Amino acid sequence: MSEAAAPNSARLAVLLPFAAVTLIWGSTWIVITGQLGTVPPTWSVTYRFLIAGIAMLAWAAITRQPLRLDTRGVGFAVLMGLFQFVLNFNFVYRAEGHVTSGLVAVVFALLLVPNAILARIFLGQRLGRQLIVGSLIAMAGVALLFLHEIRRDPAASGEVYLGIGLTMLGVLSASIANVMQAGETAKAYPMATMLGWAMLLGAAMDGAFAWITTGPPVLDTRPSYIAGVLYLGILGSAVSFPLYFSVLRKIGPAKAAYSSVIIPVLAMLLSTLFEGYRWSWLAAGGALLAGAGLVLALRARRPNR
Repeated sequence: MSEAAAPNSARLAVLLPFAAVTLIWGSTWIVITGQLGTVPPTWSVTYRFLIAGIAMLAWAAITRQPLRLDTRGVGFAVLMGLFQFVLNFNFVYRAEGHVTSGLVAVVFALLLVPNAILARIFLGQRLGRQLIVGSLIAMAGVALLFLHEIRRDPAASGEVYLGIGLTMLGVLSASIANVMQAGETAKAYPMATMLGWAMLLGAAMDGAFAWITTGPPVLDTRPSYIAGVLYLGILGSAVSFPLYFSVLRKIGPAKAAYSSVIIPVLAMLLSTLFEGYRWSWLAAGGALLAGAGLVLALRARRPNR
């Protein structure tokens, strides 16, 4: 298999936003746990993307991007909102009600698998040998992290399997949205405008579902909850998603999904600082393998079609 010239993924224009997104999303898992309890999960998701959507459209207006979408654009925004900002996040928030945030983050690292498969089917993007080897090394690391998290949870029962199942549904939903963002339809519209409307339409769907299933809006007025919603809405969404999708368009869904491989490692590091998380040899070995796989994969060149 012949290989093309130097990979875009090894350039600073990709590495810097990739690192920023990974750092921010590595912190959101802990913040999400603070959103559970008084407020039903779907209402928390609604508030998050209402704030994010307003912030995105405000940025579009400040940068003088057109705010209107045509009929095709609205349809695309509805689908993007459904898969990325409704199904994905509702599954993840509910999963954290059944298992630890660390386990959810580890399972979400599997995003690179459906991303690679769907990108091959719908975008015709092939995987080079170096990317495949990097993926296998990273997945070995994910397997060790998964085993470590399962051993940490003494109640390996139906609750655990339900949490894992919900996370897997979130992974599939996110992967569909990832591949949509790499397609030609998404590239035909300004990113801030498209994401802003997708977030607001997603928030509307979230709110409708929340009202039907749990009743009128519920708000936790504690400063920690409000700060968490703002952090997740602005940094965790309005800042991170444009950065992530811009990287995804440059290097493809398979490589972009490697952020999800490193995120659980960062989540564990933050948990060590703030929650007294204790590492094991399994977790340390998994983190090292995940990092090695990431470096190898991001240095891989894109194969010729």
